Amino acid sequence: MKLPPFLLVLLLASRAWAHIPATPVMTLYQFNGSLDVPYYDIDAFQRSGATSPAGSLSQGTSLIPCLVIRAGEPLTDSSGTPYVGFRIVVDARTATPASTEQFKQAVNQRKTLTVDNHHCDDSVRHVIDARRMYAMEKAPFFDPPVARGAGEPATARPQGELDAIIRAFHDSPECDDVNRNLIGRRSSLQGAWDRFIREHRGDWPSDALDRARHLDFTMRTAIFEGHLDRGCSAYGSCERNIIALSIRNRGRGGCRAGQGCSSEGDFVGVSSKVSQYNIWDELLTQTSGLTSCFLREDLSSSARGGYYAKLQAMYEQSVPTVQRILFGEDRDLAEIFPGNSVADLKNLRHYYHAPAMAKCFPNYDRVEYITGAVARRGNDFALIANMRIRVDERTEGGYRFRSFVVEAKDDRDAVDIVDRYPGFVIDERKIDLKTASACPPYGIPRGCQFAEVGRYRTTPPWLRAGQPLELTCRLKDRGANCQGPDTFATVRVGGVCDTQMRPVAGVR
Repeated sequence: MKLPPFLLVLLLASRAWAHIPATPVMTLYQFNGSLDVPYYDIDAFQRSGATSPAGSLSQGTSLIPCLVIRAGEPLTDSSGTPYVGFRIVVDARTATPASTEQFKQAVNQRKTLTVDNHHCDDSVRHVIDARRMYAMEKAPFFDPPVARGAGEPATARPQGELDAIIRAFHDSPECDDVNRNLIGRRSSLQGAWDRFIREHRGDWPSDALDRARHLDFTMRTAIFEGHLDRGCSAYGSCERNIIALSIRNRGRGGCRAGQGCSSEGDFVGVSSKVSQYNIWDELLTQTSGLTSCFLREDLSSSARGGYYAKLQAMYEQSVPTVQRILFGEDRDLAEIFPGNSVADLKNLRHYYHAPAMAKCFPNYDRVEYITGAVARRGNDFALIANMRIRVDERTEGGYRFRSFVVEAKDDRDAVDIVDRYPGFVIDERKIDLKTASACPPYGIPRGCQFAEVGRYRTTPPWLRAGQPLELTCRLKDRGANCQGPDTFATVRVGGVCDTQMRPVAGVR
C-alpha cells in the first residue's frame, strides 16, 4: 500500500529522530585520585546505594557504558547521577601492547554507531559512577620491543658523564621493565633507577649516578610539560629551560614538602610531584612516552618511527643547558637567561600554560559541562556524560539541549552547536545555569589588549599573587620538526601578553 505523502514524511522524520550517537569508549579517570574505582552489584545498589562495592577497576581502564533500566527508570543516585552498566574494552591491570590497537578499533567503531537509546542488555550485572568516566582518545602507550643489533647505528654521542649514564639507563633492562605494565609507571621508574644505580656502583661515581637520575627526571618533565609540537624551535627549547628552572628553584633554596621536595637537591621528588606537574598523573603516564626508554639506541633508527627521533632531538638540544640550570651557579643562570636579574630567576617557581587550562565561553550563554546526567525521550534514555551542552528551553522534567562541540585550534576554540539528541530532555537536577567567572581572554589577567579574542580560559587563584616575567633565551633553533640546521636565535617567553606561557616569580 502506498502511503500518503504526509505520512511518509512523518515516518522518515521519526526514523531520523530516533537515532542518537552511541555512547563512546570512556576511560576511568580522576586526577591524582586513588588507583582503584569501585563498582557495585545492581541489586545491592538499588537497595542501599553506593555503600558496598562488589569490586574495583583501575584508573585507565576503558569501558563502553550503558544505562541500567529498572521499572522503566534509569538507575541513579538521589541527586540524579547515573550509575551505569559497562563492558570493558581494556583492563588497565592486564593490558598488553596488543591493547593499543584494541582500544583504537573500539573508539573508531563507536564514533560512527547510532542507536535508539543507551539502554543496557540483560547481561549487565554491575554499575559504576558515571562521573569517573571521560571520553578520551589517547590509547595505552607501550614502547616497541627492543631490536638488539638491528637498524641503523646510533649517531648521538654523550654530552658528558651524566648524559652517558642516562643513555645507559635508557638502554638497560631496568628501564625496559618500567613500561611492561600499564599502571604504576611513576613508581616503577623510580624503582628502576634504584636498581640501575645498585648494579652500576662500580662503573661511575655514586655522586654522578645520583645526579644523572635527577637530570633524567627533570628532562622528562621539561620535555612533556612543554608543547611537544614546538619540537626544537627556539620557543620550545626556551620553554623547557624555564620548566627546568622552576624545578631547580623548588629543589634548591626553597625545599617544601608540598612541592615534592624531601631534602635539598631532590629534583626527582620535585619534578614528578603529581599535584605540581600533572603529566605524572596515573592515567597520563599510561598514554604518553613520559616514562618510556625513549633514548634507546635501537629507537634512533628512522625505521622505528619519527616520534622517538623527535624526543631524542629535543633531549639532545636541551640536556646541556638543563644540567647547568640544575647543578650550576648563579653565573650559569645569568648566561642562560640574559637580561633578567638573577634574583628574579631564582624566585621563579611557577608558570601558567593558558591553552591547557579549563575552557570557558563568556560569549555564549547557558553553556554547561555535564559530568553525568540522564536525558529522556518517552521511554528512551540517553547518557549525557563528560559533555558540554547548550541548555535550551525548559519543559516538563528538565530542559531541551544541544551538544556544544569545541575544537581547539592553534589560536582559537572553534564552536559548533549541534542537535544530536533531538527530542531528549535532560534531568533538571543537573542544570544550574551559573554564569562563567574568572574567564579572561586567553587566560591572561588584565594588562594586555587583543584586537580579536580566539579563546578564553580560567585562571588559578595564585596567578595574580606573583610577578609575571618575560625571560630571554639565546639558543640554537632547529625548527619544530627538529630536522633543520642549527641557527642561533633570540626568543622571549612570558610577559604580559604571551598567550602560551606565563612564568611567574614570587608566588608563595
